[in-house]
Amino acid sequence: MRTKHKAVDPVDMDDNQRKFVLQVVQPGLAGLMDGSVSTLAPIFAAAFATKDNWQTFLVGMAAAVGAGVSMAFAEALSDDGKISGRGHPWLRGPICGVMTFIGGVGHTIPFLLPGFHLAFIVATIVVIVELIAIAIIRNKYMDTPFLSAAFQTIVGGAIVFACGIAIGLA
Repeated sequence: MRTKHKAVDPVDMDDNQRKFVLQVVQPGLAGLMDGSVSTLAPIFAAAFATKDNWQTFLVGMAAAVGAGVSMAFAEALSDDGKISGRGHPWLRGPICGVMTFIGGVGHTIPFLLPGFHLAFIVATIVVIVELIAIAIIRNKYMDTPFLSAAFQTIVGGAIVFACGIAIGLA
């Protein structure tokens, strides 16, 4: 028998659990999602435009670092945490920035491998793993049904991935 997915009421969470979700998980998840998805287009556009692993790696590192710094400041400056209860901005900002960098660098590192096709295949597998990890985190901490989270994350990632390849092949 299937049970209906029941949303967790934030009021039912204990204070430590709520703080952890608001101050660590949410900014970390936002960063991981941004880093994993927003860097796909520049990395894969560079890969297909140049077919040069080193140049692709450099573009990927620039995208991951730039996105990480940008998201750290965006998160830290978006809310001082006093009204929302989201915690100190200088805690949330670095969490978001580091997770954004991790999301972007994950599918950049494979371009250090020899051979374009091998690097592309490994980077694609890393992207799939990143998107599934995001869906798992959304399911566990944000109480999003797994299939819904996976569908949303994978569709969004696939669109950006395809755009990057299309731009690189233009």
